[in-house]
Amino acid sequence: MSESKSAMIVSYQGEPGAFSSQAALAVFPDCELLPCATFEDALAAVSDGTARYGMIPIDNSIAGRVADIHHLLPRSGLHIVGEHFLPIRFHLMALKGATLATLKTVQSHIHALGQCRKIIRKLGLKAEVAADTAGSARQVSQSGDLTRGAIAPHIAAEVYGLDILMEDIEDEKHNTTRFVILSKYPEFARAGTARTVTTLIFQVRNIPAALFKAMGGFATNGVNMTKLESYMVDGHFSATMFYADVEGHPDDPALRRALDELAFFSKEMKILGVYPAHPFRETFAEPGE
Repeated sequence: MSESKSAMIVSYQGEPGAFSSQAALAVFPDCELLPCATFEDALAAVSDGTARYGMIPIDNSIAGRVADIHHLLPRSGLHIVGEHFLPIRFHLMALKGATLATLKTVQSHIHALGQCRKIIRKLGLKAEVAADTAGSARQVSQSGDLTRGAIAPHIAAEVYGLDILMEDIEDEKHNTTRFVILSKYPEFARAGTARTVTTLIFQVRNIPAALFKAMGGFATNGVNMTKLESYMVDGHFSATMFYADVEGHPDDPALRRALDELAFFSKEMKILGVYPAHPFRETFAEPGE
């Protein structure tokens, strides 16, 4: 996967200046950004060829998994070809000429407001929930009101011509979002070239201890599973799919044996992507790994 094609279009959900656009530019500095109203629209743009890649958030270290993504990904038919970890830094911004003394209200996405409670309380501002962070910056830029502020990414201030009054106002400095890079075409990483992540979904057979037995292959073969989450299929309590990230390449003997055992106890299994692990993973690896 190249990271600097000048004519490349990358879709994302959100308005210009959103964290997703920041992540896209971090991976593809020369890309053309395609903002989309919904995750479905962002995925569809990749499926129909309008965009080469999609940059989609999947997990946040504070808020947990991003709603609906685990349902949308398998149905999209797209492939995960990379990942990016973006440290989330919130900034308080307002119109040029505004100061902390002039502000009375601050608006942003509900998660952003919740993750900046301390400074909002310290400044005595009234918090107003908005659809998203970048949209809040746009609304403030159009308001002409020096009493209104927005909490948004740094890039939003540049896009909408706002002044940043305070930087890095988030309560927790470890706040990080993991994004996956999606493609219409599979671009599996080559085996043995770098640390690799394999993402898959599976549904175990309806037999006693099927999940326990299916997971046993990863333990006995020494394969590290970094993520395992379940979600219902079409709202049925009896049909549960599992989404998993494991370290390694399917061509590695240990992971191949583990996947063979998983397939034996599963009624369905599909690999969504095999891609290089982002360097950020090294920061939370166990000592000695």
